Amino acid sequence: MQKVAAGANIFGQMRTKSTSAVRRPSGRKPDRMRTVAFETGYTTHPGGSVLARFGETRVLCTASVEATVPHFLRGSGRGWVTAEYGMLPGATHTRSRREASSGRQSGRTMEIQRLIGRSLRACVDFEALGEHTIVVDCDVIQADGGTRTAAISGGWLALSLACSRRSWRRRFARYPLHGQVAAVSVGLYRGLEVLDLDYAEDSEAEADVNVVMNEAGGIIEVQGTAEAHAFLREELDRMLDLAADGIKQVLAAQEEAL
Repeated sequence: MQKVAAGANIFGQMRTKSTSAVRRPSGRKPDRMRTVAFETGYTTHPGGSVLARFGETRVLCTASVEATVPHFLRGSGRGWVTAEYGMLPGATHTRSRREASSGRQSGRTMEIQRLIGRSLRACVDFEALGEHTIVVDCDVIQADGGTRTAAISGGWLALSLACSRRSWRRRFARYPLHGQVAAVSVGLYRGLEVLDLDYAEDSEAEADVNVVMNEAGGIIEVQGTAEAHAFLREELDRMLDLAADGIKQVLAAQEEAL
């Protein structure tokens, strides 16, 4: 069996990197987030409304409470949280067609909204909700990378606002959320582990990893893909460390918005 040297990929090819020579397109340091901000009360009618900003990425997140549950929960006394995700036609450099015009959602859209729903359900006490469903809608107004992580982070804030709204909170047995949820992207850009990829980096990334955590640092979900070549376990460990630091910043921004 061929032995692979430490620091090589599975094809036996050594990967060397000079981090001092790598410059991010934005000029940020490897461990630097874009500016993260949440504007609450962005729209009037939903139970919770937040405009999430990760740099130039903008996602409108709204949470609506419905006095109904999916058929598999009827009569159980338990509630549900689900999410829907969409990208507006003018969100990217070239106009994309509305998915409604084609009569079906793309596989990417379905995958992202399932991720958002799973992430948010990780902090929900369904018995406290009673037989209510909270739908979190995440609409991308402007995309510059990291739309799913901005949607999760803004979606949690919209969910929290909806659960705190007096008109609905009195219908719940108790406050139904336990803890915070936030997400960031990390990746390998020209051999360097970087935090919070924008589009310029994401389009060239050698590895793209999305990380969802709670306020205690517990991992809710990790989505990681090698785009150019297999990445190493130690590289993943460093990316997860970057993600943990970035998520702390997002959690702080959520708390400030509340």
